[in-house]
Amino acid sequence: MTTPMTTPMTTPTNQHPDFPVALPGAREDNVRMWAQPYDVEPAALDQLRNISRLPWTHGVRVMPDVHLGKGATVGSVIAMRNAVAPAAVGVDIGCGMVAVRTDVTQSQLPDDLSAMRRAIEQAIPVGFSSHSGVAEVIRKDFVLRRRFGLLMDGFSGLRAEKIGEREKRASQQCGSLGGGNHFIEVTADEDGTVWLMLHSGSRNIGKEIAERHMYAARNLEHNLGLPDRDLAVFVSDTVEMENYLHDLYWAQDYALLNRSAMMTALKGVFARWFPQARFAEEIQAHHNYVSPETYDGVEVLVTRKGAISAQQGQYGLIPGSMGTGSYVVKGLGNTDSYCSASHGAGRRMSRTKAKKTFTLDDLAAQTAGVECRKDGGVLDEIPGAYKDLESVIAAQVDLVQVEARLTTLLCVKG
Repeated sequence: MTTPMTTPMTTPTNQHPDFPVALPGAREDNVRMWAQPYDVEPAALDQLRNISRLPWTHGVRVMPDVHLGKGATVGSVIAMRNAVAPAAVGVDIGCGMVAVRTDVTQSQLPDDLSAMRRAIEQAIPVGFSSHSGVAEVIRKDFVLRRRFGLLMDGFSGLRAEKIGEREKRASQQCGSLGGGNHFIEVTADEDGTVWLMLHSGSRNIGKEIAERHMYAARNLEHNLGLPDRDLAVFVSDTVEMENYLHDLYWAQDYALLNRSAMMTALKGVFARWFPQARFAEEIQAHHNYVSPETYDGVEVLVTRKGAISAQQGQYGLIPGSMGTGSYVVKGLGNTDSYCSASHGAGRRMSRTKAKKTFTLDDLAAQTAGVECRKDGGVLDEIPGAYKDLESVIAAQVDLVQVEARLTTLLCVKG
């Protein structure tokens, strides 16, 4: 991002005195954590130990938002030699964030943001909804239309078994939010400048690609003795690895285009209130993806599952939950973490437990001052179900520098 930012917050850049720490029981101490093991659920620690013991694992780096995932923990960065585990990427391939700073100030916003929220929900399908055909914003924008055409031209070349029947659905879902922890927000930084932000991924097609390749990996001979079948890997110089990476990189491109289409639509809605609004360069950040990188002089395939790249000077986005705001950060290029940082606050309890623990009154109280849904359909996304964002940021002062603290004003959930 070349556009000047707001004045950076005063944040120490020296190494946090407590991190990184080792994980007892991991193979050859090849796990380094930016979280205390006693703060992580035992099942997640077992997942990390299992990953560390795989013969292809070069090293594992654990972010402060770590929590239990399928096969591999969310909030983990795994470097493998000549192999990749689909579960270490996650099923929402390419999931990530995009944000843009506007030249509008918070004082210019209407006191009641409910009309703006409704307009966003009408322009961008949320939850299980999708477009009836190709999204209008894609059809009307030359750049998006060209990107979409090139992407869908490659759909027939995807190699996951029987994936071709999903082309229509993939086409209609491009430019839609989805549900779960995905969101669209209008926020403001410390100077009162308004930002637009959203979080989404590769929708159902990314999930289908991931699950079909995970299933294929389980039956490969070299995976038969693994401690967890969900940790099955593909190895280099095999057709299976080639097929997976081919489909995975396609899904990562789909996720990028999906966010770009939604951000274009979001800017369009915002412009109804502020026709002369100008927008800075967008910040895009995957947090479920694969990248070939080199550490310790070794070429590895790095999977970031619930983690972002934090190369020196690279901008990133670390959101909290609905109502708690987000951070814009700049990477410090710490190779000890494989140049990575957390992707958010991270859940501290399951969705089921959240629904049993909190009430709608709790939801209203914890999202006070935020224009958002406050019904049972989003109770599992209540801020109290997530870790404390400020503590997560404080644990990684040697990984990122804080550039801006964003306060949530409006939040759209699926």
